[in-house]
Amino acid sequence: MDAIRLILTSRRALACGADAAEIMAEVWQAQALAQAIGSRLAVSGPPELRGEALGLTELAGRGCGVLDPPELDLGDLRAAQLTELADARETLLSLGSLLGEVGMALVGMASAADDETTYWQCMEAIDAADESRDRVLEMLRKLAAREESLEENGNQNSPSGV
Repeated sequence: MDAIRLILTSRRALACGADAAEIMAEVWQAQALAQAIGSRLAVSGPPELRGEALGLTELAGRGCGVLDPPELDLGDLRAAQLTELADARETLLSLGSLLGEVGMALVGMASAADDETTYWQCMEAIDAADESRDRVLEMLRKLAAREESLEENGNQNSPSGV
């Protein structure tokens, strides 16, 4: 399934989470999806993104690691459904939005936490989501610089690009 479609599914599921357990499961799903997207970009994405994509994979993996994994059937794991990453820029824009929403959901959960364990789990997951989002934003910046460079080189090589 296409990355953007999976991200939209995650955003809807996160927004509809009724209780803390559902929200935590969706946060975990979002981090696992970010990890899968980072891995895909590291292997087959634009060369300029590969280092940041590896970093995203690592950070999102840490985001999953600080949370208790939800009890999911393998077919329900969105990251396992990722088969296509058609447009890196659009995927990263959508992923950045998802990670921002994950952070906001976790802030709400942390402020309402009844126990210290949940609070600190949320705090660590907030940190991982924020750092993951920073990586996504850096990859978007690199993509924009790449496109600008390609446009400049294209204008210099064309007869009218004087």
